[in-house]
Amino acid sequence: MTDFKDLMRQAQEVRDRFQRLQEDLGTRIVEGSAGGGMVVAVMNGRQELLSVRIEKEVVSPDDVGMLQDLVRAAVNDALARSREVAAAEMSKVTGGMLPPGIL
Repeated sequence: MTDFKDLMRQAQEVRDRFQRLQEDLGTRIVEGSAGGGMVVAVMNGRQELLSVRIEKEVVSPDDVGMLQDLVRAAVNDALARSREVAAAEMSKVTGGMLPPGIL
């Protein structure tokens, strides 16, 4: 019976650590950029897009496609950085025991 209690206690500790991790990831801020910093996407460690900054020099009604590409690239860059942060933090909590691709 003691083994079961220990297992349940350990499971609760892991849940608590994951909850704290999620809270911490919400405060971790990363930036992704494109066009030499002309477009910057700001995201937190939970992969939530917080803001997008666009320099006026890249806003042209004659080339909307370029701006769309820059925004997409900046967001994807921020997303990749956010995933790296989340994976690194998750590895600390799990001791690197998560299967590849879980995040």
